[in-house]
Amino acid sequence: MATPRFRLHFIFLFSLVFISVTVNAQSKKITIEGLVVDTAGIPLKGVSVRLIAPGGAFTQASAANGRYTFTGVPLGQIRVTYSLLGYQITDKAYSATELVTKSSLPTIILSPQSELLKEVVIVKTIPVIYKQDTVQYNMNAYNFQKRLLLEDALKQLPNIQVSRDGSVFAFGKPITSVQVEGKKFFGGDVLTATRNLPADFVKNLQIIDYYGDYNTSKGTKSGEPEKIINIVLKDDKKKIVFGQVTGGIGTEDRYLMSGGINKFNDGQELSLIGSINNTNTSLFTFGSPSGGSRERSMGELADFADPTDGLNTTTSLGGSFSDNLTKTTTVNGQYTFTKRQNLIDGNSLLQSVYSSNSIFNQEDYQVDTKDFSHRMALNFDSKFKNNDILKIEPVFSYSRTYINNYREKKLRNNVLTNDGTYSSISKNFSPNLDIDALYSKFFKKPGRKLVFNMRMSAGSSSKDEQVTDRYIIQDAMKKNNSYSFFLQRQYIETVSDNRSIKLNGSYIEPINSQSSLEVSYEFERNDIDANRRVEDLERSQLLGYMVFIDSLGLNYDYKYSSNQTAINYQYDSRDKKFKYNLGFGVQPLEISGRLYAEDEQYTYDNVNLIPTAGFKWKINDQTDFSIDYMGKNNQPNFYQIQPIRDVSNSQNIIVGNPALKAEFTNRISSRFRKSIVSKGQYFEANLSYNFVQNKIATDKISLNNTTVQQTSYQNMSGYYDIRSYYLFSSPFISDDFQLNINGNGDFYNNVSMVNKALVTNRQFIYSQSMQLRYMIDDIMESEFNGNYMLNSATYKWPFKSNITAHSFVLSLGNKFYFNEHMTLGVEVSQRFNDGYRGTAKNVNPTVINSYFECTFLPNKLAMLRLQGFDLLNQNTGISREILGNDILDIRNNRLARYFMLSLNLRLQKYPKKS
Repeated sequence: MATPRFRLHFIFLFSLVFISVTVNAQSKKITIEGLVVDTAGIPLKGVSVRLIAPGGAFTQASAANGRYTFTGVPLGQIRVTYSLLGYQITDKAYSATELVTKSSLPTIILSPQSELLKEVVIVKTIPVIYKQDTVQYNMNAYNFQKRLLLEDALKQLPNIQVSRDGSVFAFGKPITSVQVEGKKFFGGDVLTATRNLPADFVKNLQIIDYYGDYNTSKGTKSGEPEKIINIVLKDDKKKIVFGQVTGGIGTEDRYLMSGGINKFNDGQELSLIGSINNTNTSLFTFGSPSGGSRERSMGELADFADPTDGLNTTTSLGGSFSDNLTKTTTVNGQYTFTKRQNLIDGNSLLQSVYSSNSIFNQEDYQVDTKDFSHRMALNFDSKFKNNDILKIEPVFSYSRTYINNYREKKLRNNVLTNDGTYSSISKNFSPNLDIDALYSKFFKKPGRKLVFNMRMSAGSSSKDEQVTDRYIIQDAMKKNNSYSFFLQRQYIETVSDNRSIKLNGSYIEPINSQSSLEVSYEFERNDIDANRRVEDLERSQLLGYMVFIDSLGLNYDYKYSSNQTAINYQYDSRDKKFKYNLGFGVQPLEISGRLYAEDEQYTYDNVNLIPTAGFKWKINDQTDFSIDYMGKNNQPNFYQIQPIRDVSNSQNIIVGNPALKAEFTNRISSRFRKSIVSKGQYFEANLSYNFVQNKIATDKISLNNTTVQQTSYQNMSGYYDIRSYYLFSSPFISDDFQLNINGNGDFYNNVSMVNKALVTNRQFIYSQSMQLRYMIDDIMESEFNGNYMLNSATYKWPFKSNITAHSFVLSLGNKFYFNEHMTLGVEVSQRFNDGYRGTAKNVNPTVINSYFECTFLPNKLAMLRLQGFDLLNQNTGISREILGNDILDIRNNRLARYFMLSLNLRLQKYPKKS
């Protein structure tokens, strides 16, 4: 026990230290700065700021940008008073412990004085608000035309781009889902929302970094987020019936018919839409993976040409609803049907580089694809009385695909030349059922969480294909250039059943108000049962009965399973300036396959050690920086591991490798963001590094004295990539000009095996884009775009060589408003291509589009539109793909010149006021 003398000494010593610190603190001088804005976020000029400190009082007025600064203020408790005519007086106090050498006080928001409220007019709404994971656009800050749909309004927002096919990009990433008032609209389908919702219905549009329901429920952020849109409706648009009907007819037998009706009733939603057209117009993002679609890139945004390969005839029908079953349970569902026929007429040149020679494969082809797809989904969201949350989402899809593929081929190397044809007729049936369920347990203790997530999938695929492969072989080494003939006709039946389940569970326990500890478990299992048989049609026809090729058949069972246990510590500083997380996981996994005919078993097991780490630093209210590390396991796909020889294409034999291991990807990513709200400026830069262990790479060999290539797969080391991206947006000269600049540079160190030798392919892809928008309200809108893309690959085997292709696009779009009802639009884009070979060489299309619109009837309910598309008839699709020792140049037909006259009618009906 402490003695009274000890207590006295302790109190005396403590008093001396306290007095010393206090005297030193009061003698210390600091600088204090801050910002004053109104309720709309607009900086206020001329605010009287009075600061009372231990050494006296200081007074000054805020500058035009709303900022104020006091220097030489004694450190200690201070009080600051803010006053301006027409606004309420605001008084704030700060203790000495809250102040440092240079202190930025929190932003002060002055509210209008109630007695003078009628006199206060806010002349401008702040257009963009940047938050940590959300960017909000206040649509009232923009002057949109009355009939504008959301898709066209998005094109006028900074850092958002919309391609010609309706794909939406925000801050360099594609938008994957759309919500209205926090609920998925038409299952989250992007095209359905942007092409049906009028822009003047929207109060706010939010771009959200979405980490998934599971991570959101945990309150943690891991992995790469998706970009989604949440639409907040204006109050007077939450109860309304609206719709539209469009009909159009044009040259080249082009036609368009579409219609839709929507009912919003304070959270209750009902929508029906449908369309039939042959103008490459889609209502839904959902649909078949085939049909001419391909991954879009930011580089295509400058081009006013239609980006879809082939000609499409599309029939679409869909319905969606959302309602509250009870006060705590909501349900929404949707059904979509899409019928699409895609006709592609194109040609390609494939060069396969080997040490002794190269193999060139030149093809002219026609591909006719017919897709029939159905998709049904329900979503139940319940919050129980004890605040527990349950979400269940079943999705059923069914598709039928018919493909007729005809190709004229010419293969050659330094000795042989093969001339022939390849044709295949196939049909594929694919039903699939997915169920996603989430349960979140509520605890009274703040920060304590228990979350479970389950994903189940069951599906099958049945494919029947008839293949005919015939060609003439000419050997230049033999006398008289002797000829030989090859003919192969096969009927291939493939059936596979797929089942998968993934379970996640996390328990989070707060250690204190700043830190928490998470313990998680993940189980994943995939099962595939595959059967394949191949009939030799030539021998069957000759012998009069079906003859099957046993060596090409398959009866195979594949299983993948993994268990991961992890622990993660997270810390968030008291001032919310920085936070970090550190974690570690152990993941045992097993891959097994059994070939029943040969009674062979393949097994691979491994234990992955998975560290995770992340650091986020909020430098100030406008600037932040983050860096993250994560590890991820990737299993091989079934076509890479199936233990058979696929000779359906006699010149390109595929051999699966059942002994493949799973890849493991190590990823380090960083991001820097800065926004200056008062200037409307935004800058973002991203840099990431990926290193893959056991990379699944191609193993190709050229069979001796032939043009035949055989491709297999094996695990290799040495692959890595470095990817970078940046964007900058700012008003230019005045608010009427909006400048957007973005670019990316990606480096890939690819590895593969060619004729048993290691091949390193170093590929560099660089893109730089600029967009300048200019608007004069009710007079003109103008948009100038420029994009440059470089695709360069350097090989170190069989000799060092470099292959480079360039693309450069310039485009200009103008819209002129003659009066309130008449509009003229003109779009021009010029593409320059260099470095492509074969039939794709020197194709530099110029695309000119023009349209004239006239609105009539009250409230502009009707619009007549005359459109001319691709007036010079030059639209063509060109692309290059590089993989291993293969360089593929492709040229496909696209929708070209036509003229169309269309009529659009819109309907809006408000409920009767009680």
